[in-house]
Amino acid sequence: MNWINILGLVAATLTTFSFLPQMLKTWQSKSAKDVSFAMLIFFNLGIFLWLIYGIYLNALPIILANAVTLFFNLIILWFKIKYR
Repeated sequence: MNWINILGLVAATLTTFSFLPQMLKTWQSKSAKDVSFAMLIFFNLGIFLWLIYGIYLNALPIILANAVTLFFNLIILWFKIKYR
């Protein structure tokens, strides 16, 4: 693995796991009132497109980051709907 892929994986890890505290806070508080529904929809669509792009390029850092980010944000979206 070359240094640019390592850089991409480190960046992907940091940005992806930045959503973990929000997901855990929403789950623990049973409240998603401060999270914008429209932002979640647009963000999830954008992440999905990034995932498709990464698959097309066969770029592991893009695929991993966006697959996990999409998963985390779909959970947050589910919490937003569940805890209305």
